[in-house]
Amino acid sequence: MKFLMTAAAMTMSLTATAAFADDHMMQKVEAADQSVANGIVSAESITAAQNGWLVVHRTDETMKPGPVVAYAPLRSGETKDVAAILTEEVMPGEMLMLMIHAEDGGMQTGVFEYTLGAKEDGPIRVDDKLVMTTITAM
Repeated sequence: MKFLMTAAAMTMSLTATAAFADDHMMQKVEAADQSVANGIVSAESITAAQNGWLVVHRTDETMKPGPVVAYAPLRSGETKDVAAILTEEVMPGEMLMLMIHAEDGGMQTGVFEYTLGAKEDGPIRVDDKLVMTTITAM
């Protein structure tokens, strides 16, 4: 009986530790300049603390997120080779911002509901900074 109680306590402790690690993982987006001739924008690797979205915004030298031109669902944890299908044409030389957005605050789970400036499925911030990277379309 004592062994079962100890094993249960250890399992609960490990579960709590894993949950803490998930909530405090280093969230990031890794991507490089790339051709968008195939209608796709890809991130090499994304690490997210929760399920959400890879959202591709137009941007420029001001580094402010502009209109959304692509998005793809994300799983929590690390995901490799995340591809988002462009919803409008992007020309070579244009800058794109690949950003992690949450899956919360909207009316439906699994439906991307964000519009520029809205709170639904909005951007993730860590230490008040967007979790994102920028690339140039080729």
